Amino acid sequence: MTDTREFSRNNPIRVFLLDDHEVVRRGLADLLGVEEDIEVVGEAARADQALTRVPALRPHVAVLDVRLPESDGITVCRELRDQLPQIACLMLTSFDEEDALLDSIMAGASGYVLKQIEGADLVDAVRTVASGKSMLDPSAVGVLMRSLRADPAEPPEPRQDSRVAGLTPREQDILRLIGEGLTNREIGKRLYLSEKTVKNNISRLLGKLGVQRRVQAAVLASGLEPPTEDDDPTGPRSSGSRRP
Repeated sequence: MTDTREFSRNNPIRVFLLDDHEVVRRGLADLLGVEEDIEVVGEAARADQALTRVPALRPHVAVLDVRLPESDGITVCRELRDQLPQIACLMLTSFDEEDALLDSIMAGASGYVLKQIEGADLVDAVRTVASGKSMLDPSAVGVLMRSLRADPAEPPEPRQDSRVAGLTPREQDILRLIGEGLTNREIGKRLYLSEKTVKNNISRLLGKLGVQRRVQAAVLASGLEPPTEDDDPTGPRSSGSRRP
């Protein structure tokens, strides 16, 4: 989401809540419901319920608990973003975990906050992601920066990992877009591919890279050279393109 959106009493932010604890959902609904520019339009205790109800309700923001008994909010976020690219997912967790934070970002989440957040700050977070901006809890930022910051005592890594160099040009295009946080559907639109083709390519490139998760591949994507003007995956392709 890149466009800034504005909301008001007559055009409130539509919010959906996913948390397996009823007390938490009730507390969130009460907290958000008193705001004139926010309306809680639905809730769920399980991932499958959310995936059924959210597309029908079309909320602007989905507040998703990261940890669920039978699934997780990160998977829900990824699937919702595939179905509804304009939805903003705000991840809510009581776990200050590096993997959950990075996985949430790679799944397309717009924000990540800890359950220890103050009520007023959570309301602000909902408004922030609804407007099209990103939001990270200050305590989560430290986790993210520690994971991304290279140790200055270590020698610089080569510009491109040798495993990345072994990918086909198409797989490198897809890897770049994974690094930008795009969903499979968004990658398909950018590269004029079907979502199934994108999924198949991602499975192959993960195997070639020797990793199991998208977030691991995204780290390797940082070593990719930017595409040249003639090789820009976002630009039109001529019939003489070297890619099918």
